[in-house]
Amino acid sequence: MELTNVKIDGDVPLPSITNGPPGNAVGDKEKAPAKLLYAINENPPWYLSIFLALQHYLTMIGAIVSIPFILTPALCMSDEDPDRGVIISTMIFVTGIVTILQATWGVRLPIVQGGTISFLVPTLAILSLPQWKCPAVEAIEALEEDERKNLWQTRMRELSGAIAVSALVQVVLGYTGLVGKILRFVTPLTIVPTVSLVGLTLFEHAADTASKHWGIAVGTTAMLTLFSQIMANVSVPFPAYRKGHGIEIRSFQLFRMFPVLLTIAIMWGLCGILTVTNVFEEGHPSRTDVRLKVLTNAKWFYVPYPFQFGLPSVTLSGVLGMLAGVLACTVESLSYYPTVSQMAGAQSPPLHAINRGIGTEGLGTVLAGIWGAGNGTNTFGENVGAIGVTKVGSRRVIQWAAIIMIIQGVIGKFGAVFIMIPDSVVGGIFCVMFGMIIAFGLSTLQYVDLRSARNLYIIGLSIFFPMVLCKWMQEHPGAINTGNETVDSTLSVLLGTTILVGGLLGCFLDNIIPGTAEERGLVDWANEMPLGDANINDGTATDYDFPWGMETLRKWKWTYYIPFLPTYKLQKAS
Repeated sequence: MELTNVKIDGDVPLPSITNGPPGNAVGDKEKAPAKLLYAINENPPWYLSIFLALQHYLTMIGAIVSIPFILTPALCMSDEDPDRGVIISTMIFVTGIVTILQATWGVRLPIVQGGTISFLVPTLAILSLPQWKCPAVEAIEALEEDERKNLWQTRMRELSGAIAVSALVQVVLGYTGLVGKILRFVTPLTIVPTVSLVGLTLFEHAADTASKHWGIAVGTTAMLTLFSQIMANVSVPFPAYRKGHGIEIRSFQLFRMFPVLLTIAIMWGLCGILTVTNVFEEGHPSRTDVRLKVLTNAKWFYVPYPFQFGLPSVTLSGVLGMLAGVLACTVESLSYYPTVSQMAGAQSPPLHAINRGIGTEGLGTVLAGIWGAGNGTNTFGENVGAIGVTKVGSRRVIQWAAIIMIIQGVIGKFGAVFIMIPDSVVGGIFCVMFGMIIAFGLSTLQYVDLRSARNLYIIGLSIFFPMVLCKWMQEHPGAINTGNETVDSTLSVLLGTTILVGGLLGCFLDNIIPGTAEERGLVDWANEMPLGDANINDGTATDYDFPWGMETLRKWKWTYYIPFLPTYKLQKAS
């Protein structure tokens, strides 16, 4: 769930609920940088760093907590299964590990790297195959505890293998520097259907969740709108101590920073009141105690570890299906890097930093698959927005936030608490978040000429046709019968994944139908994503140097040819 450039993870990035999508105008780079309290290489005092890190942590939680509400039912897990808390804890734990890798050795920008909704679409397509569809509820309830655990863990192993292996493509694209060459074909008219279809595909899940109680769901949506849009600029006074000055009253933009968390807390509290007063009868899905067993049965401490659900299984259909999520995440993160660098007072990211960032993101997704998070990793848009609000772009703050995530990831009860959020509250959040994902994808149309009949044709067909085809494929799982089970499964997943079909169709049509570069939006798009060979490394972009070993790297001339090292194509050592 995302607030200021949201992504539920996440996510696909959700364009800022409060500020608008990153890189919203082609002229963004010409804007004067905002005054920062702490720039990328400046370190606040440790106590202030921890407080600021906690804000980033809470922002991340608002985005990541919704993913299991879609993932775990598809894994055939019951509402009261305590292992749902383990999955959330694993996501938080892996987010901490990958974030500290990305901020320290990856792109080295102050970004949080964690779970994303982009992987949910191929995940649901894979789990819709006949061999992975869930048995009837009665049949699941009749199983022994070990059998129920094996039921969902078998599916998790399938997802883990698909996620980890498909992410190796992103690792290769990043660390070899191929990402710039591949993305020359990924135009705005490819991105529009790829990203927009994430939200459009998940609308049924939003409807099912919100329908548990439409009053609570609509109230949640209304309150989130109030906080994130109408009250975004309202400052709340709070006391603060400053050395030499004593206690002062300062203002804090609470509603801009935490609209999702505030909404969840208030509506969750309302559901609690309606539960205590028995307005919601026993067993009502909006009662706050309906999943109380998840909390009581959860372990106080649990350290997630690699292969905790067994060795991942790898199938061709799963890997190819997950590639759609990998591609979507790659494009999203690339769109954030220039924005974050400007917001954090850093130099524009050089080619080696971009290569390393994408490669590290892929490595993080491999780790997520190995740990069994059931999801990949991507740049969290809401944390990008938090930098703009707090005016703190310090890399050290994000590193502290990552440490907090790792610590909280081993507290089992903490992960279980979020599973208890009533479905109707989550459904109201979904209505906003999925809509923002669609809007984020459509915002890329700012680069293309919408007066062009050619462009309108490509947009319409690449969005509508995948929804028709993929919906039919999922409702007719046995439609493809070539006589080879592997081929059948692979084609079923590929043709049932909307973001893959839409992205490929948009890319194919945009590259074969005649059109000028200006008409296709390639000129303005190239200004946003400078990934060409003209990107020169003159040694001045020191914000992206490694924390240690730079002198040694500069002495070794062979490192000038390694695409992910800071010395790549170095022309003048600084």
